[in-house]
Amino acid sequence: MDAGALLRDARAHAGLTSQELANSSATTRTAISAYENGRKSPTVDTLRRLLASTGHDLTLVPTPTWREVPGPRGFTYFVPSQLPQLSPHRATRTITLPKHVAWSGQRRTLNLADRADRIRAYRAVMTEGTPEDMLGILDASLLIDAWPDLLLPRDLAPHWRHLIEREDTAIG
Repeated sequence: MDAGALLRDARAHAGLTSQELANSSATTRTAISAYENGRKSPTVDTLRRLLASTGHDLTLVPTPTWREVPGPRGFTYFVPSQLPQLSPHRATRTITLPKHVAWSGQRRTLNLADRADRIRAYRAVMTEGTPEDMLGILDASLLIDAWPDLLLPRDLAPHWRHLIEREDTAIG
């Protein structure tokens, strides 16, 4: 997403007109329009100031890298370099597991706000999901909470345990 689209989305989410944003951020409506339409690019400081006027923050979030871990009979698991984090709303929504994850006839619709359902979903996606599946379903804090009851395959568990212990130490 470019700076203009980011600013436009933040302004819309805040329910502000371009004139209201201009007034609250000590700039002009013309400059807001130029940024949002890609005619000008704001500096990082300007973008940060404009986003703050919409009630948002510009945050640097690391992108996980993925490694493949061999499983049984040539199967491959994916393990991230760090635990994904979701917004509270995304982390506790009702999901439908993709068919490639819930292929064995297991229940596909799960409520991530329910701990038992979350454990089912996490186990399924951690053992059979793609990196994209995991980024959309797993949340670091809720995964740490579920970890004691999350029974992963013996060849996969140590790889995730390392991440859980590292993250739990960083939080605590």
